[in-house]
Amino acid sequence: MGNPPAHRAKKIFGQNFLHDQGVIRRIITSISPKPGDHLVEIGPGQGAITRELLKATGRLQAVELDRDLLEPLAQACGDLGELHIFNADAMKFDFCQLAEDGNLLRLVGNLPYNISTPILFHLLEQAHCIEDMHFMLQKEVVDRIAAGPGSKTYGRLSVMIQSRCKVSNLFDIGPGAFKPAPKVDSGFLRLTPYKDSPYDITDQARFSGLVTQAFSQRRKTLRNCLKKMIDAEIFEAAGIDPTLRAEQLAVEDFVRLANMACKTA
Repeated sequence: MGNPPAHRAKKIFGQNFLHDQGVIRRIITSISPKPGDHLVEIGPGQGAITRELLKATGRLQAVELDRDLLEPLAQACGDLGELHIFNADAMKFDFCQLAEDGNLLRLVGNLPYNISTPILFHLLEQAHCIEDMHFMLQKEVVDRIAAGPGSKTYGRLSVMIQSRCKVSNLFDIGPGAFKPAPKVDSGFLRLTPYKDSPYDITDQARFSGLVTQAFSQRRKTLRNCLKKMIDAEIFEAAGIDPTLRAEQLAVEDFVRLANMACKTA
């Protein structure tokens, strides 16, 4: 057994295959896989991380859309442990079906840059069966996820993910670590869904809608952006200045505003 034969990256799948051994070691150290962990890899590609995870745990499940990679991947990993590959689209896949007897999943992946945000929102809906997530993403996306209030990169993605997960921006990865090399830098981050959330969100759908609308026109004040959803009395009851812009509110402010709107609905 060994590395799979050469596979030409497909632009349609946003494929950039990791090959830098130093980066791979850093990733595995950050994940710290152990026997008994229920690991699921999204987009294993040519198996650069897959092989190392299997060496550590002996068992791994993977979701791979490109069927041309399935057999080479299975051959490359066949001597390392039990690998079960699902030929499926991660954006439509029910990950919670893999969680057995309350054994939470540990997700790992190099997410395609062109669809990373939809995948993240899909996974947030399944956060109750996930222990943690370690992902390679475009650095710009990682920076947006980890941004705090007042930052130009702080927005809907920041608020929605931080309201459900602890965010750890671990390290940056240069283009040269991949083949073909992307035109942008990448980042590696850890998302840990809250077991006991610091945010008591009354209605998740209302909260999501409010955050989306608040950031829909960043230069406008909250009063103007939310005029169809929030009136002056709700702003006052929540202790939120309606002349502020969305980027000036912390996650807990959005939660308080949405919860207050629920009370008066």
